Amino acid sequence: MLGHRCPVGPAEQAWIQESMRWFTAQFGDGPLTRPVVLPTREFFPPPFSGSDEDVRAAVRRVAGYMGADVTAITVAFTSDLADEQERMRLLPVSRQARGAAGLYQQHDGRGVLTFDRSNVADPAVLLAVIAHELGHARLVGEHRISADRKDQEPLTDLLTVYLGMGIFTANAAFDFSRTGPPAARVGGWRTNRLGYLTEQMFGYGLACYARLRGEPKPAWARYLDTNPRVYMKHGLAYIAHAECDDGLPAAPPPG
Repeated sequence: MLGHRCPVGPAEQAWIQESMRWFTAQFGDGPLTRPVVLPTREFFPPPFSGSDEDVRAAVRRVAGYMGADVTAITVAFTSDLADEQERMRLLPVSRQARGAAGLYQQHDGRGVLTFDRSNVADPAVLLAVIAHELGHARLVGEHRISADRKDQEPLTDLLTVYLGMGIFTANAAFDFSRTGPPAARVGGWRTNRLGYLTEQMFGYGLACYARLRGEPKPAWARYLDTNPRVYMKHGLAYIAHAECDDGLPAAPPPG
């Protein structure tokens, strides 16, 4: 049992708390007063066929939830993201960020979000990827950070939590899928990692987010997968028993 211990190490805890405070300074506390985006019909009405227009509509919807300027964004598709990343590396693109399953770049003052078509079939994964890439648009595209910042990718993951899309990105952080056909008796299991934060870090990030929202027992936690939900629960218990000055615990001592 973790008891009232933080579910992440001291360095990760300090980084998450510092980043959440920075988000509040950058984006204000408005995102903390808006509803958490849920995987429900209310937020994402059906149908979804996976067509290009469906994906663009999903981008527009998520952009609205995250406060991104969708009028300054172009959506593109590729069947080989690695090849597309290499091709864009050779072009005069002013700013570029390579996500786990998507690509964000700026060219001629516009943001271009490129998605791998292999992720379009699973709406939950697609929404997580969209949220991550729009996080780049809000951080890099709005000149809040440099594309060369070392922690840009995990910071972008954490921003999806602060801007209300954390359920999707946390649930997509770690996934098990079976090799071979479903009915096959022979085969193993493989793990797929989407994103840059661990489940523990997502859990504690969500706990900090809930704390800043004034929600000690958020009802929306039931939409989280088991692991991030458990880590979030431990994070909330830890925060509740920690000394806090601005809603979040003081930075832990190094070591």
